[in-house]
Formats: sequence, C-alpha cells, structure tokens
Amino acid sequence: MLANALRQVNLGKISRTPLLSGVRYKNAYQGEGKTTVRVINQETELGLMIDTYATYGFRLNNGVTVLGPMAIFPRTVFSWQVDKAADITPESLRFFKILEPKIDLLILGLETNDRTVISSVFKSGRAAGLNIEILPIEHAASTFNFLNAEGRSVAGAMLPPLTLHMSDDDMLRAGMHYNNLYDKDLK
Repeated sequence: MLANALRQVNLGKISRTPLLSGVRYKNAYQGEGKTTVRVINQETELGLMIDTYATYGFRLNNGVTVLGPMAIFPRTVFSWQVDKAADITPESLRFFKILEPKIDLLILGLETNDRTVISSVFKSGRAAGLNIEILPIEHAASTFNFLNAEGRSVAGAMLPPLTLHMSDDDMLRAGMHYNNLYDKDLK
C-alpha cells in the first residue's frame, strides 16, 4: 500500500495529500477519546532573528529594539535580568529549563574571555540541566539565527557588549550611509 502511494505521488496523481494518510498501523487505537493533534500556527516565516547588536542592546528583524540583556526564543523575546556574565547562576538559567516545549540548546552570548567566568557559567548551565553553548556575541547571534531558521528548538541568552570594535571598513560604510542620507534630503 505504501509503495503504491509513493508511485502515485511520483506520477503526480496525488496532490496535497499526506503521504501516509491511507496507511493504517497495526494496533493503532481507533476508538472513542483518541488523542488528536491540530497544528494551529502553520506560518512558514522564520520567526525572530537578531539583526544587530550594540552596547545598549539588540535590534530584531521585526524592528523591535531590546534594551539590555535578553532571552530570545523563536517567536518571543524577554528582558533577562542579568547584568554581567559573572551574575549567571543556575537560578538565572532555571527559566530556560521549565519551558514547554523543552529547548534542545541554549546559546549564551557573552563578551568575556575570562576562563574562570566562562567555566562558572558553563557549570551553572550544567547545574540547571541545560545543554549550553557559550559564544562571543556576534557568533551567538548568528548561531541562534541559523538554528532558528532550521526550525530547531533553540533559545538565546544574550548580554550586550560593553564595547564595540569598529574596523576601517565599518567606519567607511557608516560614513557612506550617512552621506547618502544627507544627499537624499537635499534633493
């Protein structure tokens, strides 16, 4: 029966029909009160993404600016009440553990290179029972965006950087951007 359904799909005879809709599983419960699932949100958009970050916070792809540290999920963002990496404890991470559905990975975006702080944060994540990845902010943001776009069950806990390092290229692009803005206003 499954092979026949596959042949029909390959020949283009079946459209918009689930592949296994005609397959009945042996011992499948068909009686009163069986459990059913309905998908309420069938949107295919990617959800929240981190566009940029600055010393004051983060800008998301929907235009929202989050001031200070944030906890970000595929469709939700919260202010995270942690001032610095040394303040991250199992208690500050417990929020990520009690969520339903469970997250597979928590990405922590930190600015510090201090091994003792990173070790302490990692131990706090393990004590909270979480799978964590500790990355610099720029890598944490892009990793969150990538995994979120793939539909993974991921969350991010990001601390904005205390300083930003601008390259000559960044300065040139910013100058060109503002010059173009001023030129458009004059015309």
